[in-house]
Amino acid sequence: MNKGVVYLVGAGPGDPKLITVRGLECLKRSDVVVYDRLASPRLLRHVKEGARKIYVGKLPDRHTMKQEEINQLLVDLALEGHTVTRLKGGDPTIFGRVGEEAELLQENGIAFEIVPGITSAIAVPAYAGIPVTHRDLASSLSIVTGHESPDKLDRSIHWDKVTNATGTLIFLMGVAKIGYIAEQLIRHGKPADTPVALVRWGTRVEQQTIVGTLESIERIVKEANFQPPAVIIVGEVVLQRDKLKWYEQKPLFGMRVLVTRARAQASDLADRIEELGGEPCELPVIEMREPREEAAVEAIRTALAEAESYHWMMFTSVNGVEYFFNWLDRFNVDIRRFHAARIAAVGPRTAEALRKRGLIADQLPAKFQAEGLLEQLEDELKPGERVLLPRGDLAREILPHELKAKGLVPVELDVYETVLADSQDEQALEWIRNREIHAITFTSSSTVTNLLELLRKNGMENPAAHLAGIDIASIGPVTSKTAAEAGLTVTIEPQEATIEALIEALVQHQMIKRNNAEHH
Repeated sequence: MNKGVVYLVGAGPGDPKLITVRGLECLKRSDVVVYDRLASPRLLRHVKEGARKIYVGKLPDRHTMKQEEINQLLVDLALEGHTVTRLKGGDPTIFGRVGEEAELLQENGIAFEIVPGITSAIAVPAYAGIPVTHRDLASSLSIVTGHESPDKLDRSIHWDKVTNATGTLIFLMGVAKIGYIAEQLIRHGKPADTPVALVRWGTRVEQQTIVGTLESIERIVKEANFQPPAVIIVGEVVLQRDKLKWYEQKPLFGMRVLVTRARAQASDLADRIEELGGEPCELPVIEMREPREEAAVEAIRTALAEAESYHWMMFTSVNGVEYFFNWLDRFNVDIRRFHAARIAAVGPRTAEALRKRGLIADQLPAKFQAEGLLEQLEDELKPGERVLLPRGDLAREILPHELKAKGLVPVELDVYETVLADSQDEQALEWIRNREIHAITFTSSSTVTNLLELLRKNGMENPAAHLAGIDIASIGPVTSKTAAEAGLTVTIEPQEATIEALIEALVQHQMIKRNNAEHH
């Protein structure tokens, strides 16, 4: 068997978008990913289907795998012919022990590549509003490990030289030794009032920053019960934070938001949450697919064959539009055959999906739901008219019911069906179990029912009770009703049933909570 190749990749400091383009390429092509806790779990979503994921990281109270064992694991996997990515937090060459891993690979004749990453030493201070150099304050910096015991620190660090060697000092992994570090710096000539900042879980939703001086910082750390992992910044550049703390000012900073939409639709909502400073956690609980039963397919074929007979085509969702056109293509039906039909759409997104296909909706209701469409068309619907309704199998019955009541002939066409999604994210489920999710977004009734079903399948007896206290963001009154009936308390609902309005409502809610917290 041919030997594989090993990519030793720096994952960056935590924000998954800070991985390099080359690092992401390596991740996507790998058969096996070996990772630790400082690499964002969201990066694992880029791994190809069927790839193995092996966790070798360290936890504060135990080592899951010794470094020598990790080194040998990489060799063994490569000798089996696999393409392997060793994903390491930050940059692999800065206290990442990449040299030891690369040496053993070299000894075994295995091809490897070191892919640099953005080190937490510069990225974490930047996300806290602290540039590590500044024209007027610091023109040099030192990066020092603070993880060793005091006697080892004294052997590995020449305090007399390090203390005043550069304008800024960065200590990685030194929270537990902060008192000793401060004491040594003062003893060797740093003024006691030198500014110090500690940034915990920098670039992530949990980011926390505390600021003090060399004299006061140990007390402040103890009072705040400030835990690792954190980056320590010593120097005048810390004073820049008051003016430059951009990340923590973002409207959704500090919020981890569960996105339950189908995977194909989740990215736009997730991207907006991320842009606004929140952390989207994608857990698609629904999946859309074409109906597979022969009778359902035949019903679609028959309905499309009668294209010239319809007076109206009413689209209630983007999915309805997309799947309708897929079926036209499948059965080779020309859209021009529907020339007698007027077109109505529920919601601007649905109208936009039609517009992209070259169709302009004749009617777009002010209320983005079926009731709004019926109100809008009150004077235009005539008894005996045939109405084509391309939609999903779980669509509400109000539209066909009311059309029948007015004497029209609705033709319900289930162009897609909604099922419980198969692939699930263990990290997302873990965050839900530990109540580390701050808000959950529901964009349809099926996302509500399927999330609760998924949680029950994963051993949660009463999921609605477990989610109590987590903000529930519903896209509109229909979804809110389903959530309430399931025992959930909806805390966020926009005035318009659109993704944009849902995001705005999330932002407003978070700003109110933040203002209330500041005033208490």
